[in-house]
Amino acid sequence: MTPESFVIKADICYSETPRVLNTVQDGFLVCVKGRSAGVFRELPEQYAALPLLDCSGALAVPGLTDLHVHAPQYAFRGLGMDLELLEWLNTHTFPEESRYADLEYADRAYRRFVEDVRRGPNTRACVFATLHQEATVHLMDLLEVSGLCTMVGKVNMDRNSPDALREASACAAAKSTKSWLKEIKGRYQHTLPILTPRFIPSCSDQLMRELHMIQQIYGLPVQSHLSENQGEIAWVRELCPSSKNYADAYDAFGLFGGPGCPTIMAHCVYSDEEETALMKRRNIFVAHCPASNTNLSSGIAPIRRFLREGLSVGLGSDMAGGTHTSIFRAMTDAVQASKLRWRLVDASLEPLTAKEAFYLGTMGGGAFFGKVGSFAPEFEFDALIIDDSRYTSQGQSELEKRLEQTIYLSDERDIRYKFVQGRQIF
Repeated sequence: MTPESFVIKADICYSETPRVLNTVQDGFLVCVKGRSAGVFRELPEQYAALPLLDCSGALAVPGLTDLHVHAPQYAFRGLGMDLELLEWLNTHTFPEESRYADLEYADRAYRRFVEDVRRGPNTRACVFATLHQEATVHLMDLLEVSGLCTMVGKVNMDRNSPDALREASACAAAKSTKSWLKEIKGRYQHTLPILTPRFIPSCSDQLMRELHMIQQIYGLPVQSHLSENQGEIAWVRELCPSSKNYADAYDAFGLFGGPGCPTIMAHCVYSDEEETALMKRRNIFVAHCPASNTNLSSGIAPIRRFLREGLSVGLGSDMAGGTHTSIFRAMTDAVQASKLRWRLVDASLEPLTAKEAFYLGTMGGGAFFGKVGSFAPEFEFDALIIDDSRYTSQGQSELEKRLEQTIYLSDERDIRYKFVQGRQIF
């Protein structure tokens, strides 16, 4: 599929900032060679000859970005939701991920995951695979065929893990990662590698040093977990006694943002002022995963504080801590979680609005991929055309209200068209 040039006529909604939503009813959205040329109330003459897709009455919104999802966990979503993080990992996650040594099993499981995401509203994703090189490459192959734009990481683990899910040594883990990078070099257009230390407890100091060297050589982005669970934080304190906090443990190895090392840290539920200040200096992207934080009893991340302090924040499904791949669902969960934090924890942090949650799931997370998540000129053209007639009140014409209902009520049945970089997925 190659990027197209065309015009869509629809009711258009897209974010400008977390608090500013642009809406144009019965407007024209122009795509030129895979990028947005802008939104217009009247179609400019220069675009009049382009093919027109008339979706009058439907909503046009940017595609959604999932900043944190574990593809191999899709098969057991909805299980173990009465457990906390560390027990849940040992009871469900590690046994399931061990099965991806079997490529036939991995193929069946990953096909289900990829098809779910392809049919849903997400157009971008940052994905954890497992430590198995063959299965990770196969996942990347499937994602490339899907037409989605993704970053995928072969997970690194060399300690505090089951025998079947632990590489023999730091050197062996680094060698496997370099072998994976060599195998996929030049293989894909829309599927990129991202360096993936699972988290500090599963990566020895030597492995972290090895991964830093790989990051420097290949210039890869990084994804991992930060300050998700109190037991996990205490464990990191024991493992890294010289570090000021969890973030500092990553930073000590050069795997915490900064120039040339774009980094996503999922959760950040317990990030205090000192940790948050380091995150801001390093331009860390926070992947807020409200469903997982609730399901695994981790807590409620202070997203309002992060936004006030100017951090980069997006949303993650965190499959299978979360149970739905759709980032529309993550938007609703983010709003609900913020209400509980405001009511029960800190009255100074007012709840998120639907408008702000929409920004996080589009432009906020999309920024990790570049100019993504908006219809402003020069942004990559990721778009959803949604028929909201199934759930929108009869006679409701205010686009902001229709968008809010879409966030809470839409599902894959309502998506009429899906575009990624100007390529029509369906």
